[in-house]
Amino acid sequence: MKKGSNLPNQITIARIVVIPAVMFFILYPMAYGEWIAAAVFLLAAATDGLDGYLARAYEQVTVFGQFLDPLADKLLVSAALISLVSLGDLSPWIAVIIIGREFAVTALRLVAADRAEVIPAGSLGKIKTVAQVTAITLFIMPGEVIPGPIGEAYFAFKWTLMIIATALTVYSGLDYFRKAQTKLYT
Repeated sequence: MKKGSNLPNQITIARIVVIPAVMFFILYPMAYGEWIAAAVFLLAAATDGLDGYLARAYEQVTVFGQFLDPLADKLLVSAALISLVSLGDLSPWIAVIIIGREFAVTALRLVAADRAEVIPAGSLGKIKTVAQVTAITLFIMPGEVIPGPIGEAYFAFKWTLMIIATALTVYSGLDYFRKAQTKLYT
């Protein structure tokens, strides 16, 4: 593993740096602010795959990057969820479940790291992330611009997707803890 700054780590840091902009455009009403917030959030979330791909492709995987990358993801998702809750657009219990799972998995990763163990993220975690990012993006975008039955269907769709994302969050967290138990306590 390499040390120091590299392009993948700079991309990860950029993901953290844009978090205040995402929150600003979600929280402060202005023309097209929600659209800008959704675009910046989605772009920042998409860099997660890019930084990981570049780190592996160019053999620039670092301890710093392995620590910072999941932290950046959690901060971005948490900031968006907290902003949506503060506006009353999202139920607090959903944010608590998603953020709580992320803290619990992070704590488990630290325990594993202390024991020189790595518990890899599985495909379920990646599916969970895509579901979360998609649902959060839909919640950030203005839904009230769609009138009538189409708007009602959009509202139902985004809530259904958020419930699915929350269920996947719980399930993937339980799966991660099961893998950790097998690895750490057997």
